Amino acid sequence: MHSLQRVIEIPFSGLPFGSGASLVSPSTILETWLEDGGPFLRRLYSTFARGWPGAGLLLMRIVAATALVNQAVLTLQVDVPIKQATWAILAVGTAVLLLLGLWTPVVGAFLALLETWNVCSHALDPWVAILLGTLGLALALLGPGAWSCDARFFGWKRIDLRSRQS
Repeated sequence: MHSLQRVIEIPFSGLPFGSGASLVSPSTILETWLEDGGPFLRRLYSTFARGWPGAGLLLMRIVAATALVNQAVLTLQVDVPIKQATWAILAVGTAVLLLLGLWTPVVGAFLALLETWNVCSHALDPWVAILLGTLGLALALLGPGAWSCDARFFGWKRIDLRSRQS
C-alpha cells in the first residue's frame, strides 16, 4: 500500500501556521488566514484566471501599457508644461506596473482616473483616453490573470504534505 498524501492549498506568502502543519485541516488554515487579514489581492479575486481568459487579460495589459507609453512619448515630444510632463511620466510608470501585472487593481483604478483627467482637460485625443480608461477600469475589476506578479505574490500555491510513516 502506498503512502497517504494530503494536499493543502495555501497562499504563497505569510503562512498562518507553524511547523505542525500536517496536523491542521485545510479549512482551519483557510479560516485562520482570512481571520488574520490575508493579503489584499487574495480577497479581491477568488482566483487568477488561467488558460484563454488569462491570456486575454495578459493581452489587455500589454495593449494598455503599449498605448500608455505611446501616448506619453507623443506628449513629451513637444514642448509641454511641467504639469503635462509629470502626468506623462506617471503614465509611463503606470504602464510598467500594468505590464508586470503588479498592484493591478490600484494601477487600473489610477489609469481610469488619469484618463478621466485627460478627457476633461482636453489634453489629448479623447477617444484614446476613453479607451485606456475603460481598459484600466476593466483590469481593476477583472484582475491581472495568472501571468502576473500579483498572481505570483498573492495567489494560491499547492503544497503536498506526505504523512509521516516509518
